[in-house]
Amino acid sequence: MSMDYGFTLKQLNSDREKQMVSDFLIEQGLKLEKDVEYTVGILKGEEIIATGSLSRNVLKSLAVKENYQGEGLTNKIATQLINEAYQRGETHLFIYTKPENRRMFEDLGFYAITEVENYVCLLENQRDGIKTYIGNLKKKKRDGHVIGSIVMNCNPFTLGHQYLIEQAAKECDVVHVFIVWENRSSFPAEVRYELVKAGTKHLENVFLHKGENYIISAATFPSYFLKGEEVLRSHTLLDLKIFTEFIAPALNIHRRYVGEEPYCPVTKMYNETMHQVLPEADIELKVFERKRQEDSCISASMVRKELAADRLESVRQLVPESTYQYLLTEEGRRITEAIKKSNSRH
Repeated sequence: MSMDYGFTLKQLNSDREKQMVSDFLIEQGLKLEKDVEYTVGILKGEEIIATGSLSRNVLKSLAVKENYQGEGLTNKIATQLINEAYQRGETHLFIYTKPENRRMFEDLGFYAITEVENYVCLLENQRDGIKTYIGNLKKKKRDGHVIGSIVMNCNPFTLGHQYLIEQAAKECDVVHVFIVWENRSSFPAEVRYELVKAGTKHLENVFLHKGENYIISAATFPSYFLKGEEVLRSHTLLDLKIFTEFIAPALNIHRRYVGEEPYCPVTKMYNETMHQVLPEADIELKVFERKRQEDSCISASMVRKELAADRLESVRQLVPESTYQYLLTEEGRRITEAIKKSNSRH
């Protein structure tokens, strides 16, 4: 579509255009995320001077060439992305941006949830979005002297996950378990939730919650403008600010449980940052040694690897019986077949 001053606003979806966007973002110190579903740009002739992308309900990778800044181009890009999101049925939108851009997006109808100073700000387009989520959480508050919490993806639910929850349940009067709700895993969110529910039904003091949009996941990882360890730390700090400022007070949580992480550097840094941040909010972090199967720690990635290799009997040694029985269902078999064909590590 045409704009004033010889500018053109258009969707950029060919391989050549995507490469142009990637090159443009690199020049701006950003990068194009692999999970973007829609990208729009403003061109002057054949030159990209502004761009932005959409990944489900998250606006990403917004950038304007320096000598065109201050001309309202970010507003035009964001408006187009918002309209596209609404057409796709996504009405609750989020944006990660640098703190200095906060006011600009507030003028577009977004509301700041929280920010990590000098790193990242998270905004949403619903005035009471986080308040509504926290209000619903408060309805599930349970009394107790020791209130613990765990955040899990469970892709799928393993004996390792079950062991960690059982240990927390022994030490706490109440344990709140949050299931990451982003549907970017091999096992859909609703399935993962039901597997955890089935595998913990013997624990009367364990209560499950859907993480929804406020237990931050890899799908909304703000790495398009941060790099290396800075990415991991900023994401962890943002997640922990939401947890300590909103979620923990709503449920009177003062302990968080995690399994040790001998392999994944992302999770290892996450745990290290929790050690530093949670005590400042009077929340204790407890790290448990992971449950082992022979010489290896049980993990969901191990289970998916065995499923991909069609070693179902090996899987049975790694998961609760409820998870194993689900894998034998028609739905479970479909997921297994999809894992065999996928190159994704999730």
